[in-house]
Amino acid sequence: MTYSLNWDLDSIFSGGSYSPALKKRLNLLETQINTYYHSVSQWDHSTSTAVELASLIKLQETVSDGFSQCNSYITALLSANVKDTQAKVLSGNLYAYLPRWQSADTILSKKLAEISVNNWQELLQSTELSSIAFRLNELRRNGSRLLSESEENIIHTLSLDGLNAWSNHYDTIVGTITIPLEENGQVSDLSAGQAFNKMMGDSDPLIREKLFIAWEKAWQEKAPLLADTLNHLDGFRLSTYKLHGLNNYLQEPLEYNRLKKETLDVMWATIQKNKQPLVDYLTRKANLFGKEKMAWQDQDAPIILGDLKNKTFTFDEAATFIIENLKKFSPKMATFAQSAFEKNWIEAEDRPGKRPGGYCTELPETQESRIFMTYSNSVNEVATLAHELGHAFHSSVMWDLPAINRDYAMNVAETASTFAELIVADATLKTAKTKEEKINLLDTKLQNALAMFMNIHSRFIFEKRFYSARQEGLVSQEKITQMMIDAQREGYHDALATYHPYFWAAKLHFFIDDVPFYNFPYTFGYLFSLGIYAYANKQGTSFEQEYINLLRDTASMTTEELAQKHLGVDLTKSDFWQVGIDMVLKDIHEFMELSEEFV
Repeated sequence: MTYSLNWDLDSIFSGGSYSPALKKRLNLLETQINTYYHSVSQWDHSTSTAVELASLIKLQETVSDGFSQCNSYITALLSANVKDTQAKVLSGNLYAYLPRWQSADTILSKKLAEISVNNWQELLQSTELSSIAFRLNELRRNGSRLLSESEENIIHTLSLDGLNAWSNHYDTIVGTITIPLEENGQVSDLSAGQAFNKMMGDSDPLIREKLFIAWEKAWQEKAPLLADTLNHLDGFRLSTYKLHGLNNYLQEPLEYNRLKKETLDVMWATIQKNKQPLVDYLTRKANLFGKEKMAWQDQDAPIILGDLKNKTFTFDEAATFIIENLKKFSPKMATFAQSAFEKNWIEAEDRPGKRPGGYCTELPETQESRIFMTYSNSVNEVATLAHELGHAFHSSVMWDLPAINRDYAMNVAETASTFAELIVADATLKTAKTKEEKINLLDTKLQNALAMFMNIHSRFIFEKRFYSARQEGLVSQEKITQMMIDAQREGYHDALATYHPYFWAAKLHFFIDDVPFYNFPYTFGYLFSLGIYAYANKQGTSFEQEYINLLRDTASMTTEELAQKHLGVDLTKSDFWQVGIDMVLKDIHEFMELSEEFV
């Protein structure tokens, strides 16, 4: 079967950045926001019935779905072409609607907080509201912290040229970056996304080293601009925390992820105790490359021993492989993935002008998703493709729920994606025909654990230190860079020969405006999925409905409650985390045994 490398956006809104259908939908969205605002403003919460509150929540859902539909489309345009200036204008126009919408949400949350306890409990027990009680309680809690409507409106309005603008400014800077690469006497300018894929995945160590030097230089040149961007983005966020009485910068990310600090601390502590085997793995891999210690750009490089040819998959081969292997665990996942390929939901072409990275975005009004990536035929890209399809599947099993119950947090958002990725990684490993090939594929699988336990731990350490320093004032470019190096040394247990000083500048996740601390949820999701995967291996396809039930609950309870209900585990105890880590340690042990004779 042949699948397109380009996504279909015209089925959402035809005409690209100048789409008449998009313009019409944006105009309707503005009307819907105004209707929601006026309805909430006029609502008498002191005598409200459950039917009245349910009606307001329905209006909120209409606005939320409409905004997501438009935003996903515009973001897709910008991702596919970072120089689409009209799409940037559209994004600005869309986000200009935010203050009015946010003001309506402010009024609603504040009014919920003012309802008496007895009346509140009576409302939540009603047929109309009982299924969304958990989320309504969250809105009521948040409402108790809010300032006056006018003050919150000022903050939301200033955010457009503050928090949101600084995040968008990062994308603008990235769009100006090109990385030169000379091969066979020819110099080509690579986009940031192209350069990163080649730098981390090329089998030639000289190409990787050459690109890494050029990569660091490119980001260093933009560092003054990016230091300003990071300072002001997080400075704005810290100011809003202070205004709302939040003195701990981790409070919002923990509440957003519906996670206890105790759970997060236990997770990192358990990982910390188990890092030495990862250090040994990194050192062994460096030895196989003829080096004493691992260089930064070599972490994800393929291990090619003997006559082994680096395993590759064309996009069509990857699609077939993913579908076939998902079917062994969940026929519904496999059917869904095939449909995504057939309907051209995936933008995978390797070409200049695309933004780096990959993502899956939701289109709630058409109950679809779109996946963005730059596919380069590597085993890693097959895993990434499976990962994003997992995200899309997660959304698909929740479309019939109220929007408020589809608003799952980032940590559990990584559940379905990582689960799908694990299935494909293990399936790829089983295709190995020789010892050399098995070493290569084990290494590919272990790269994920390395990222989750070391790279992302470094990001978490860095962000904590940056936020602490930013509370005292602006942080210099030099200090930010030193913080990054120190965090990488700590996160990697000083296992690398070289580090990435300007990683803070190159990593989009540090500049995202809507989700603070865009790091630890990845590690959480990875380990959480390992626990689910271990259980699924015992159950086979009979686990499918249990798995879907878990996914459907991801926005309706705390993470600890989710784990207890569906897996019967306590996330505040190290036992659960150790089970997942032991699966990684088993792979490391096999890698060390198989590779010993090649050192």
